[in-house]
Amino acid sequence: MAPIPKMMKAVQIEKTGGVEVLQYKDCPVPSPKENELLIKNEYLGVNYIDTYFRTGLYPNPKPMILGREGSGTVVALGAAVPASLAFADGDEVVYLGTSAYAEYTACPAEKVIKIPQGVSSSDACAALLQGLTALTLVEEAHKVQPGDWILVLAATGGVGGWLCQILRAKGAKTIGTVGSESKVDMAKEQGADVVVIDRPGQGDVLRTVKDYTDRQGVAAVFDGVGKDTFERSLECVGRKGTKLSAKNAKVVRPTLFNYIFTRPEFENYSNALWKMMTEKKFSVRIHDIYPLENVAKAHTNRIAKVLAIFFVSDRLPTNAALSIRDEGKGTDGIVSFTMPDGRLVTGDDQVAR
Repeated sequence: MAPIPKMMKAVQIEKTGGVEVLQYKDCPVPSPKENELLIKNEYLGVNYIDTYFRTGLYPNPKPMILGREGSGTVVALGAAVPASLAFADGDEVVYLGTSAYAEYTACPAEKVIKIPQGVSSSDACAALLQGLTALTLVEEAHKVQPGDWILVLAATGGVGGWLCQILRAKGAKTIGTVGSESKVDMAKEQGADVVVIDRPGQGDVLRTVKDYTDRQGVAAVFDGVGKDTFERSLECVGRKGTKLSAKNAKVVRPTLFNYIFTRPEFENYSNALWKMMTEKKFSVRIHDIYPLENVAKAHTNRIAKVLAIFFVSDRLPTNAALSIRDEGKGTDGIVSFTMPDGRLVTGDDQVAR
């Protein structure tokens, strides 16, 4: 294994603001502290929460390196990493932590998990945060049962897409909302049984729910929109369902990290996610892939879409050309790389291997 350098490239902010505060710069490579692993990153997830830290909606000490998830290779172990976790140099892993927008990240070993065979590094990175969020919602926020009717808002969004796939795997029936005609087929491919275009004059969400549930309402509403849809979601939920109303329903504002707080919880849900991805052949949608230095473009163009990832690995040749092509699916293009030998590989191919 190559020696660990003293300096690395990273994306740091020293103040809050727009994309202009994102600095791609040289920073010291962190040394793993007690119970930490040093990971050489291959892919880094881009999630909406990153903008909350960048803009100051979520206060945080400065300077800070953004990023909450990544995948790569273990290159060093700090002191006292529990032997029971069985980590070693060279392990391919994915993690939930901080300071992921960098070539190297030191992360608590408790929030790192090995990538199993059959799951690529890019898919693991794209899946972990959003996939675990969706999985814990259907297991903990509302325990979904086979045959339940569930309403998922923004069914082609990051978490929404995972919810549709997981709900289908569990035998539930899903009504999904989308913002345009171009996303209807995508929502159905992800697992939605019924799709409503949630725009004035194009679809009536409440009427659709009543029609398909014999006016009983859905067992749960997974609403990632919030204020603008809250009252309607209350009307859609059935008696004893999950939201809040006079129907003895309940409302929850779940947080993923409360559901994976302990190591056994994290391992249990991660392993369940890997199993679904490999056995149920889940689709992992990566909206775009950017070089790390193009972080501002990623935040500007795609952060509100699904999920983008950065590549920081030398496994993709530096003279590969990045392009985005549209496949007739509205604004959701598919990433492709023209490799130095002339081969065209897409986001569906394992470009890192």
